[in-house]
Amino acid sequence: MAEDIKVIVFKLGSEEYGIEVEKVQTIERMMPITRVPKTYSFIKGVINLRGVVIPVIDLRGRFGIEEAEHTDQTRIIIVAVNEMEVGFIVDSANDVIDLNRDSVDTPPDVVGGIKAKYLDGVAKIGEVRLLIMLNLSEVLNKGEIVQLESIED
Repeated sequence: MAEDIKVIVFKLGSEEYGIEVEKVQTIERMMPITRVPKTYSFIKGVINLRGVVIPVIDLRGRFGIEEAEHTDQTRIIIVAVNEMEVGFIVDSANDVIDLNRDSVDTPPDVVGGIKAKYLDGVAKIGEVRLLIMLNLSEVLNKGEIVQLESIED
């Protein structure tokens, strides 16, 4: 029997994505971001969250989705990736659901223009709802993690 996992659901455009709750530290409203020169364009800079400097990535930019204006719904999801904290800017994060691991299928080669390497799978929720599960260790590749670690120092 497959186990249930708790998943935070967030949106980029019209697509819904999921991150396992255990990997999420906190979800914050948008706040001032300090730019860092000579980084990838999707790395928006750093924030100071309760005394901790955290690099922030725009997931739209990371996935090659057209950038959008931030709204009252825009959130920064702080996750732990390979023992470092990183913030992901998303359009909204407003749901926590229980998901059975059996409902997660392997992803097709491309989902919504996003390469399969960034995905853990696609979960079917009910009859019509699909949830794209992120593979956090691939969202940040090793070279980017080294660059982010240098930002934190």
